[in-house]
Amino acid sequence: MRFRWICSAGVVAALLVMSGSSASAATIKVDYNHDPVIFVHGFEGSGAQFESQALRLESNGYPKSYIAVLEYDSLLFASALENGSSTTAQEQPLFAQLDQLIAHMKAITHRPQVDLLAHSLGTKLMQDYLNSSPARAANVAHYVNIDGQTATSPPGGVRTLALWATKGPISPPGRSITGAENVSIPDSTHVQCATSPLSFAAFYKFFTGKAPKTTQIVPQTGTITISGRALNFPVNSGMVGATVQVWPINQTTGRRTSAKPISSQVLGASGDWGPVKVTAGLRYELTLVRTDNPSEPTHHYYYEPFLRSDDLIRLLESDALRSAGGPPDPRSVAMVITRNKELWGDQGSQSDILKVNGVSVCNPTTCPISKEVNALFVADFNHDGQSEPTDTWPPYQALGYFLSSADVFAPAQSPPTGEVKVSLQDRGTGPVRTITFPNFPATTDDVTVQFDDFDPPVVKASHPTKRRHRAPARSRRTATSPAFTG
Repeated sequence: MRFRWICSAGVVAALLVMSGSSASAATIKVDYNHDPVIFVHGFEGSGAQFESQALRLESNGYPKSYIAVLEYDSLLFASALENGSSTTAQEQPLFAQLDQLIAHMKAITHRPQVDLLAHSLGTKLMQDYLNSSPARAANVAHYVNIDGQTATSPPGGVRTLALWATKGPISPPGRSITGAENVSIPDSTHVQCATSPLSFAAFYKFFTGKAPKTTQIVPQTGTITISGRALNFPVNSGMVGATVQVWPINQTTGRRTSAKPISSQVLGASGDWGPVKVTAGLRYELTLVRTDNPSEPTHHYYYEPFLRSDDLIRLLESDALRSAGGPPDPRSVAMVITRNKELWGDQGSQSDILKVNGVSVCNPTTCPISKEVNALFVADFNHDGQSEPTDTWPPYQALGYFLSSADVFAPAQSPPTGEVKVSLQDRGTGPVRTITFPNFPATTDDVTVQFDDFDPPVVKASHPTKRRHRAPARSRRTATSPAFTG
C-alpha cells in the first residue's frame, strides 16, 4: 500500500518550483507520445470542470485532439443512488457510450490505452465501469479518482491515483483507495481539487513519469479558436434549435463593437458550436438566443480573456434555475457569477473578494464554505430597489451544495446604456479582475459572468534595448522565468 500526502507548505512550494518553470507558446512542441485523456465530471458538473486542466496539458505539449470528456445526466444517476435503487439502467448506456469514446480516442491516436480521470459522482460511475469487465479495465493505462468514492483496491486492478480535497463538508479527512497512490491537495475544496494546478502536477507526473514543464496555462498569440457545447443544465442535453453568437466587444466596457456577430450558429441535437476564430488575449460576448423558444430571455455569457484555443467552453442554460429566482425585475440586472473553484466568504484573509458595482457579495452568509459555492445568483429578488448583499433567496439556498444567492440591485436600462462591473480578487490576495457588461433588464436578458479558476498572466516589464558588448560564450548564462503566476 502506497500513500503520498502533500500537506506541508514546504512540500507544496517544492512541487510548484519543480513544475512551474517557464514556457512560451512559441516553444511548446506537440508531443504525440502520450495516451489520450478522458475526463468524467461529477454531480451537477460538465466538461467545463476539465477546461483549465486541458489547457495545462496542451501547454505541456499534449495534442488538443488527445483530450476528451464524457458528459451525462448526473441528476438521473444521483437520484437512483439517493433512492437506493439499481443504477444499472443509468450505467449501462453510459458504459456503452464510454466504450465508444475510448475506441474513438484509441483509433485517432493509434495508442493501445487511454488515461481516465473522474471527479466526485463520476468516480462511482468509473469505478463501476472499471470493475465491470477485465476487457474494459485493460483499455485504461491510468485512472485518477478525484475527491470521490473510496475503495479497498484499485478499480479493475488499474493503476490508480486518488486526489483528495482537504476543506469543506464534502471532503472529510482520512479517505483513501487502498493500493493506490493517495495525494491530499492542501487548502482545496471539492471542485477546486479537480481544477487545481497542484492536482495537475500530480496527475501529469502519474501519467508521464515526470513533472510538467509548467503548471500554468501558457498564452498563445494571434488567431485561436473557441468551441464547445450549449447545454440544458444539469442534464447536459444539447440546446437544440437555439442559436449561439460570438460578438466582438470593447475590452473595457463589454459593449459590442460590431453590428453583426463574428459567428452565428443554430444548434443541432448535440448542442455543439464552433470552432470560431478569435484573437488570443481578448474578451468576447457569447450569446445564446432562444430561437427554439423566443419567449425565453436572451442569455449573455461574459468571460475573461481567452488565452489559448479552447474546446471545452460550456454555455449552461437552465429555465428551472432561472425561474427559481422569482418574477424578473425590469429595473434591475439579473446574473449568475460562476467559477470552477469554490467561492469562500467565511475564511478570513483567504476569503474571495467579489463585488458587483462595488457591493461585496461574497460573505459568510452567501458564500460559506459549507455551501461549496460555485455559482452565485445575483438579482434584486425582493424588488425593493435596494442592495441587501447578506440576504439570500430561499429557493436557491434550498437547492443544497454549489448554488447560492445575494440580493443586489444593479440598475438596468432598456436599451442598456449603462454598465455593470463585477470584480474578483481570488482568496483575497490575487490581482483584481473585472468583467464589465451592459446593464440589461432582467425581464429580457440573463447574464452569466464566468471567472477563470486560475489567476491571469502576469506580464513582465521589458527592459529598454541597449547595445552591449557580448560576453564570451563560456561566461554567458541564460535564465528562464514562469510564464505567469497563478
